[in-house]
Amino acid sequence: MSFPNGEQVVRLRRAEVLDPYSGTVTLGDWDDPDELDLEGAYVASSSTSARRDAARNELLEEKSLYLDDPHADVQAQDRIRAQGVTYQIDGMPTADVNPWTGWQPIREIPLTRVSG
Repeated sequence: MSFPNGEQVVRLRRAEVLDPYSGTVTLGDWDDPDELDLEGAYVASSSTSARRDAARNELLEEKSLYLDDPHADVQAQDRIRAQGVTYQIDGMPTADVNPWTGWQPIREIPLTRVSG
């Protein structure tokens, strides 16, 4: 399925880095992430709420990423960029499977962004 009026949605992933001291592989920083255009994807609004206290005013924006490919390469530690805005993945991306037919619906992944 393609979206003729859709937006470009990009998956951002930190590169794996080998720690020279311990020999273990860790995730690098976000300065130069691996980018992957996600075909058949769009981001839709869920809600926005304000959190205020004596020291800070911030907005919590919640959206959902929808993927028509249930096997798209998106993981929990990735970020998503759409319409020039970068979101954190807020939950484990999964694709449910109907146990009788094997059918998989469009995959929904919750996203958040905090500003302020």
